[in-house]
Amino acid sequence: MAPFAPRTRDAAAIRMKQIALDNLSRTIRRLRAQLATTRRELDTIKEEHKANQIALEASHMTIAGLTEIDISMSKKIERMKAKKQKARESHVVCHQKFQARIQEAEDSMQAQHLIIEALVEEKDSLLRTIQGLQEANGAPAPFDDEWEEEPEEHPEEDEIEDIPIGEGEIDDK
Repeated sequence: MAPFAPRTRDAAAIRMKQIALDNLSRTIRRLRAQLATTRRELDTIKEEHKANQIALEASHMTIAGLTEIDISMSKKIERMKAKKQKARESHVVCHQKFQARIQEAEDSMQAQHLIIEALVEEKDSLLRTIQGLQEANGAPAPFDDEWEEEPEEHPEEDEIEDIPIGEGEIDDK
């Protein structure tokens, strides 16, 4: 039995080496499949990254555009605020001028009212003086407290009739 033992051992060793090589081949195939899957996933990730990069650049451009618009709108708002402030100031000045005019008119009216009261008192004083003089002279009193207003007559207005205006006539109204 001795001569067969080394061949059996050699065959077993070869068989073990063959099994190990088969196992390594399967592992290599599995690793190659994993590598191919990983490469496909990496390609997909690269494409997504490119798409994200493009979207990010577009987003940056949009943000830059919106920032410009915001700056422009801020400037417009500041100009509008300045105009509004000027309008308020103008309104205040106008209001003060009108208040001054109203005060002047009220002062003028009050002065006129005082003048009228003084004239009425002077008129009453003159009437009493006239009545006193007339009583002293024995003349009848021409001034009573009751005044009669006589209707004013305008005979010219009654005679004027509306004459229709014809062609070629001039209207002097």
